[in-house]
Amino acid sequence: MSAVALALQLVGPGGRVLAAHDCYGGTYRLLRALEARGQIELCFTNLTAPTAEAEIARCAPAMVWVETPSNPLLRITDVRAVCAAARRVGAIAVVDNTFLSPALQRPITLGADVVVHSTTKYLNGHSDVVGGAVIAKDPAHLEKLGWWANCLGLTGAPFDSYLTLRGVRTLFPRVRAHEENAQIVARVLDEHPAVIAVHYPGLKTHPGHALATAQQDGYGAMISFEVAGGEGAVRELTAALQCFTLAESLGGVESLVAHPATMTHASMDAEARRIAGIGDGLLRLSVGIEDILPALFLGFPGAAPFERETVLFVARVGDHLADVVGAAGARSHADTLDGKIRMGVKELREDALDFHAWCMSLELDPARVAAVHELEHLFLELGVRGGGFEI
Repeated sequence: MSAVALALQLVGPGGRVLAAHDCYGGTYRLLRALEARGQIELCFTNLTAPTAEAEIARCAPAMVWVETPSNPLLRITDVRAVCAAARRVGAIAVVDNTFLSPALQRPITLGADVVVHSTTKYLNGHSDVVGGAVIAKDPAHLEKLGWWANCLGLTGAPFDSYLTLRGVRTLFPRVRAHEENAQIVARVLDEHPAVIAVHYPGLKTHPGHALATAQQDGYGAMISFEVAGGEGAVRELTAALQCFTLAESLGGVESLVAHPATMTHASMDAEARRIAGIGDGLLRLSVGIEDILPALFLGFPGAAPFERETVLFVARVGDHLADVVGAAGARSHADTLDGKIRMGVKELREDALDFHAWCMSLELDPARVAAVHELEHLFLELGVRGGGFEI
């Protein structure tokens, strides 16, 4: 929040700020407080909507506050388009890049004037620092930010800075491990009958998937999902989880689960949460780098524990099926097999043999032949690690 407060010093007295309607709860609270004191004028809008650029032109703000992916619903904003619209009205475009870090997104290259990070999260990555960072491309903005940081005492302590630097040194390998785990979790959640919706840009069904693919170097490790039964089901689930700690933070090596309506976004009133799409059945996950993915599913009623080897196998086979099924008629075979794999069913020998034989009967190009052989190796691996499966 120190970084958010510092970036807002670039807005003069009574200046107008246009912010994402589903921004982080702490940012929302600060903006509302500054508005109540008469320090700023405030507009909230859906910056992911087709009307976002027109709304920026209509409001003519001094600052446009972007958060992408958004917290907690992982909506994706077109950074280039929104920043260009901000420039046309003379506004400073600020992007909160906390959810992705510079490892996966660099907003200044997309047109942002200022980038904000909570260094507490992925940049530090070890949950032992509270801090923030503000980056600007205009030297005049940097000079002003430096002056206000010194004036308000917002600069970080030396040891906190040292710990953050330590974290930055391992940022890229950590983020890769986070994202690998998150993609597996998202896939299995997406198939689970107790889950109403999964919000993760890495899923092709996510409305922002194509945009995220274009402007990001990855999809990150934050996931939100909705469970049937509202807050009661949420309490039952979070109480049953064994390896996800109930906490508001994110981006550390450990896995965390949060209930936005009563935690991170509790400062938003019920109507504001409704408009933002934050319901009582929504949970947010910060997927860590541990070897504990099956533990997520233990809390769902009627769900059996997943063996990690099976879960990993599901994700990898799903990827390779996409490469194999390039020929006409392959999709029905792949969908049948992939659907059974995703449900954790291991009695797949006949289906797998049929699918493999069918693939090998086709006249496939060398790349797809390689994919078929890789698929066979994956089945063999499941037999070794998953218990009793052979092909």
